[in-house]
Formats: sequence, structure tokens, C-alpha cells
Amino acid sequence: MPLLGVNIDHVATIRQARRGDEPDPVRAAHEAEMGGADIITVHLREDRRHINDGDVERLAAMLGVRLNLEMAATEEMTEIALRLRALGRGPHECALVPEGRDEITTEGGLDVARNAAAIGRVVARLSEAGIRCSAFIDADPAQIDAAKRAGFAMCEVHTGPYARAFAAAGGDAADAGLTRAIEQVADAGRRIRAAGMRFNAGHGLNYQNVRAVASLVGIEELHIGHSIVSRAVYTGLREAVVQMKAAMAGV
Repeated sequence: MPLLGVNIDHVATIRQARRGDEPDPVRAAHEAEMGGADIITVHLREDRRHINDGDVERLAAMLGVRLNLEMAATEEMTEIALRLRALGRGPHECALVPEGRDEITTEGGLDVARNAAAIGRVVARLSEAGIRCSAFIDADPAQIDAAKRAGFAMCEVHTGPYARAFAAAGGDAADAGLTRAIEQVADAGRRIRAAGMRFNAGHGLNYQNVRAVASLVGIEELHIGHSIVSRAVYTGLREAVVQMKAAMAGV
């Protein structure tokens, strides 16, 4: 079964609704760890709309599991990751993602092919510091090839199209559109692994649709946030993580 990276961004989104101190994403990370999270994922956006610099610094100092920092491929974010790494606090991995100020959440994969030189320089700097780099990309062979050339160790396949197909089909595994969508993710995984990179996935995954992705051959990590935080409103975050790991295993 793949490792579970729990994205706690939306805990900070709730905090920002009142611009106060609660709920604290760092306490949420601890609860996620207690529920069995293998990785904690946060996205430090350029506009700091939810997770902020202080959150990342505190997480890097206290986590008992790996820290995955989602970030734009910018000089500012690269310097933040390198500074934390120099202090011996992680991040252990960085996922380079596209970023738009007007989007609610990340809407598509990183266009590595169009920006290969600049992205490659960021990957080289992070990799030299011992940070494994992941490209958040669409299930597109051209992007996989570009990610390999840019030096990425991992590719996280954008599963938003699969999640939309699952919802449209009502989860009917015999639906042609859903079959195509999961096969696109599976094919991307085969290409990623054949290129010598690690195969991860995320975006739009929830308790109903996660099993098919979690059972793909060779998948190593799933990064899931909104669905887990949403369920935590009713169950608490620790139990929500337990239930997600059960859903991944098909229990």
C-alpha cells in the first residue's frame, strides 16, 4: 500500500477565516501523525493565503515523519526550502506545483516541458541540498519525459480528472469514461517508473475513489488533504486519517 501524505492546508484555511491563532496546523499535523500519516504535506503559497512561514518552520522542527513542501518554482521558495534544510529541519521533499492567485486550489499540473530550463535549475539546487524533488504533473507523456530531463526524483500525477470521472460515473467501474481516466493514471505510472522515477499521485482523492488509485502497480505515495480535513469536522483528524488509510487498503 502506498504511503499517505496528509495535506493540512485547509486547517490553516479555517484559521484564516478569523485571522487568528486557531486551529493550529502544527497541532493538526501531530494529530495526523497519531492517526498514521506517513508524510505531512503543506503548500506555502506566494500569497500565504493559508500556510505561512512560521507554520513551516514549526513543522520542520517538530515532525516525526517526513515533511513534503509544495511550492512554486521561484527563487523565494527555493531559498526558504534551502534555509530550512541547512538548519537540519527538512523539508525532506519538495513538490513543485503551478500556482495562480485567482485559483481556489491547484487546477492543473506543472508545465515542465515549457519551462524546463528554469525548473531544472531549481531542481538541481534542491537536489544538491539533499531534498528529493517531485513534479506535480498531468498524466501526459511529454511532461513525464520533461520531468526526467529536469532531474526530478518523483512525479505526482494529477488525479483531478480521474476524480471528476469517478463522480460523473457514480463510481461505476464499468463506465467507459472512468475506465479511461484510471488507465491514464496507470499508464503515466508505468512511464514514470520506466524512466527511473518514483510514482506518486494526488488531487481530488477521497474516501470513495481512493482505492482504485491506491492499488495501482508501483504507486508509492498519495497526497490527500481536503477530504480528510472535511471528515475531521465530524470525526476528529486522527480518526479521519485512520479511516483514509483503511479506504486505501480497501478495508
